[in-house]
This record gives sequence, C-alpha cells and structure tokens, in this order.
Amino acid sequence: MAQKHFVLDTNVLIENPKCIVALRNGVENQIYIPYTVLDELDGLKKDPRIGHIVAQAVRAILEDPDVNIFPPDFAATLTDTLMDDRILKEILHVGPEEATLITNDRILQIKAKCYGIPSEEYRDSDPFRSESQRYTGFVEDGDELVRNCFRWENGVPVFHGPEGPKEVGYTHEIWGVKPRSVYQNLALELMLCEGIDLVSIQSEAGYGKTFLSLAAALYLMLERKDNPYRKIYLVKPVVEIGAKMGYLPGDIEEKMLPYIKYIQDLLIKLHDIRPCNRIWFDPQSDSFKFNPKKFEVQPVAFLRGMNIENAVVIVDEMQNLSRGETRALLTRMGEGVKCICLGDTRQVDNPYLNESNNGLNWTVRKLKGYKNYAHMVLKGDRSRGPITDIVLKSKL
Repeated sequence: MAQKHFVLDTNVLIENPKCIVALRNGVENQIYIPYTVLDELDGLKKDPRIGHIVAQAVRAILEDPDVNIFPPDFAATLTDTLMDDRILKEILHVGPEEATLITNDRILQIKAKCYGIPSEEYRDSDPFRSESQRYTGFVEDGDELVRNCFRWENGVPVFHGPEGPKEVGYTHEIWGVKPRSVYQNLALELMLCEGIDLVSIQSEAGYGKTFLSLAAALYLMLERKDNPYRKIYLVKPVVEIGAKMGYLPGDIEEKMLPYIKYIQDLLIKLHDIRPCNRIWFDPQSDSFKFNPKKFEVQPVAFLRGMNIENAVVIVDEMQNLSRGETRALLTRMGEGVKCICLGDTRQVDNPYLNESNNGLNWTVRKLKGYKNYAHMVLKGDRSRGPITDIVLKSKL
C-alpha cells in the first residue's frame, strides 16, 4: 500500500491527541504539523475548557520524533488574517507533494478543495450518524432487543428493563408533576428505575427534560424511602458568549447564575408546587440561594479530581461536551449515584464539536446495551406551551 502524507488541523489534535499514532498506523504513513497549528495550540493552552487537552496534544507532538513540523520561516512570512488560509498556504508551499489535509472543519475542507488539496475528516472522532437521535429508546417489532429499551406491544409500551419486561400502562406523578406525553412518562420510568444508574435524554427545546429531571431528583433525594442520595449536583458546560465567567463577581454559584438562572426558576416552580425547603439556604428568603449541602452547581471544568458519591447528578447540555470531557465527567461518579444526562445534538454551541461529534452522542453510541444504562428521545405534540408547540410543528 502506498504511503500517505497526512497534514493535521488543530481541531483533530484537540479532539483526539492520540490521532498521530492512529493515523501513522505503525510506519505506514507520514504525519505533518503546520507551524500555524502550533501557533493555534499556543493560543488555546490557557483556555480553561480545553487547556488540559491542548497539553496532551502538545505532549504527543513533542514526544514523537517522527512527526514532521513545517518550517517556521515560511509561516513567518504569512499575513493572512484567518489561520485556515495560512495552513493551506503552508501545505501548498512547504508541504509534501501528495498531502492530504485531515480536518473536521467543513469550511476548511471546501477551501482546500478550491486549492486542489485533498482533505478527509478524522473518522475516529466522528460517529457519522447522531446515535442519540437515531436510537430513540424504542426498538421495532422483529428487531433485536436492547437492554433497557421499550417496544410497543398491542398499543402499550413495554419496558424491557433490569427486572424483565413489564407494561407501562400507568402514569407517574412525582413532586406534584404529571408528564404531558407518553414519552415524558417513559423518561420518568428510566429515571426512577433502581437498576439503571445512567440515563440520557435527547430532545428539542421545550419537551421538559430539565424540569422532569429536577422533579425526579427531588423525589429521589427527599421522598423515596431507603434511598442512598444525599445531594443533587447540577453540572453544566459553560460555553461563553461575551464576558468570561472568571471576570464575573462572587463565588462559583454567583458566577454560574447567569448560565443557570433557568434552573433556579424551574426549582422555584417546583417549590411552589410542593415545598422543597431542604435545598434552599434560607427557605424564607426571596433570594432562593441554594443550600450547598443539598444542591450544588458545578461547572464541568471544576470536577477534575472529585469523587461524587450518594448523589443525583444532572448533566445539562451534554452536547457541548467533547468525548474526552464526557469521559472525565462520568468517571467522577462513585457508589450510589444516579446520573441523568440531558441535551439536544441539534443545538451544539461548542465551536469544536458538531451534531455527531459531541458528548451526548458518544455516550449513546458507546453505552447503549449496558445493563445499567438507558436512553430516551422525548417527542410528541405537547411541549412547554402552545407557542412552542406551533414553533416545533412548523420547523421554524
């Protein structure tokens, strides 16, 4: 087989620092790094969200004697504003004759085509199809059963869970909340099932996944008898637009408040339905400050080194986590943890991720079929209200 010459873009190194070894495939292929990519990595090393991943990528380059770095003298002559344009010019002028650009940036792929440079996606980082959308939690008649899946049988959803098949012909009501659709009811079935430790919920905005998860968490911690849960954690990736979180005043909770105000509003709504005084620092106060012994908000970047036990953990907007961040997060979970992961792979705000390559999709793709994991896609005619209903129906 002819030797290939792969030139790596920054996003590929960040997605998987081990891609150099994988793409070289022993001694079969040659790997090249544009000097502009080193400049980009240098600029990203202090980013609190991905700094640790950048460090791994830099270490992989530094420790590999067979990686070819494009010479800096040509890069120093480039004045293009966009780094992508500089990378393409480096390939054209100092790269190997038969170079193939490896990038998950589709705009850069189009630009490369204009220059006559072949390009490919880094396939190990891309599941290609959004598994979290394709696998809805249901299997069709005749298809092989998946652990903790549902199947329609005689018009009734049957749950093939840890205790064997059972019809879910009843409607849950927890913390005064009744589901608005059969799919919300089945999502609650998964959240409340004692044999399932990890649940992921996919849906468009407006189908109540966050509200249901908070209601389930309150029930599990404050009402269910003989439960192991002593605390609720709300974990959220902070994808910032505008002022950085570090420049905001206050402690972690106060810094996070602009990003999780909707969580506070939902908890106040649940508190009005049925008092949950133990999660508030002072239930009589109008400030509704969380009691850190019972409810804690944590940005993903602060979880490294933690060991979470005897808690209900809600991970919101998981589609904005990378595969590496998802692994780092889920490996924090110790004994007695119920983890509920929420997201919508069609609303990815992280510029380094996309609809198929994100934490929620990787979770479904890799964990589907494990005995203590389940997934559900929420859908239906009724969402949070009549305006949202018509927006979703119209595909606005």
